[in-house]
Amino acid sequence: MRYPLRVDRTDQITDVLLMSVQTDVEIGQMITRTPGIKGGTPHIAGTGVTVRTIVRWHQSGLTPEEIAVRIGHLSLSQVHVALAFYYANQDLMDREMAEEEAESDRIEREYLAQRQAETSA
Repeated sequence: MRYPLRVDRTDQITDVLLMSVQTDVEIGQMITRTPGIKGGTPHIAGTGVTVRTIVRWHQSGLTPEEIAVRIGHLSLSQVHVALAFYYANQDLMDREMAEEEAESDRIEREYLAQRQAETSA
């Protein structure tokens, strides 16, 4: 910490306290699973952004910096934590994402078949 600095301009604050504040972030608490929220999938704590969203954007070619810019309320460290979580749990995450995609495809096929049946009738 630095000590108060005297500023000799009348249009500025007379005493300015310069201090470097360093806070420790417990990264183990940055990713959470909450039953009933996002189907219990891992997401960045305090946000609605899932790890799979970050992973899919990264797999599509976006850098962590680009992802943080696109999701303006996330910090770069949050994006990196999401990617670290993915790589630490890659087998499980890949399996869950494949299951979600298969379910989504099934629902889409059912919907399209139903629409076609309705238009044919």
